[in-house]
Amino acid sequence: MANLLEVKQATKRFGAFTALQGVSIQVPKGSIFGLLGPNGAGKTTLIRIINQITLPDEGSVYLDNELLKPQHIKDIGYLPEERGLYKSMKVGEQALYLAQLKGLSKKEAKERLKYWFDKFEITHWWDKKIQELSKGMAQKVQFIVTVLHRPKLLIFDEPFSGFDPINANVIKDEILQLRDEGATVIFSTHRMESVEELCDHIALINKSRKILEGKVSDVKREFKSNTFEVGLLTNNTNGLYDTLNDKFDVVPADFRTIDEQLKLKITLDQNTSSNQLLAYLSEKAEVVRFNEVIPSINEIFIKTITENE
Repeated sequence: MANLLEVKQATKRFGAFTALQGVSIQVPKGSIFGLLGPNGAGKTTLIRIINQITLPDEGSVYLDNELLKPQHIKDIGYLPEERGLYKSMKVGEQALYLAQLKGLSKKEAKERLKYWFDKFEITHWWDKKIQELSKGMAQKVQFIVTVLHRPKLLIFDEPFSGFDPINANVIKDEILQLRDEGATVIFSTHRMESVEELCDHIALINKSRKILEGKVSDVKREFKSNTFEVGLLTNNTNGLYDTLNDKFDVVPADFRTIDEQLKLKITLDQNTSSNQLLAYLSEKAEVVRFNEVIPSINEIFIKTITENE
């Protein structure tokens, strides 16, 4: 898959403080790319470099195989964590102004704004001032002006901040739709459940350095431990536990169930397959649960950060 964005060895210093140290990322076209890391890791600095708000001291950025230049700003839509709408301006007036800054004609901007205002059922907000809106309402307006000019690259920094669960789901659906229509998305958040739902690829930055990058499925495959969550029905719970514990790496498990079961986590060595384990268990008891334990993005995040402290 071709990359829309490539950052190569980006370094940024602020006096004696190094905010980014030789960070490289590759963002495939038509993907949602999760940019992750704890507070102060360097994510915002990287986003500002991509948006040309600041320049790297070393390294380079390429957009669609071209060295990033000021004219590329029209190809990028940026929703910052700290919102930037003018509170005393009317919603419609401000949306038109920002759309024209991105190169749309007034006529084209009005047509596209009508589509989005109708879609979000907010047409009656047109003459309201931003200061009259709630945080979530203002968020919807900012989302619209971010995507209105249909940029190649969309950058969302904590896009669900201020939204209730219903409106957060609305925005999630819109982000997925934009990706399906050809946009490439960089998505920065601390909400790991949103990363699970949305992201195709991730990069993890800690203490100014990239420490992990890859396709989500590949990252999960790398971190899985060949462990299986097993529920067994047996009349000999203690005896079966001892038998399994002699043969495998076994620990008690805790998961919700209807029936009383022997609940275990069993970790296999490289020479034992899941089919062999299932066949062995089936000889000893009734197998009512058999799931491979796949690490969540949150677990991978915590493990990787902890190991790199």
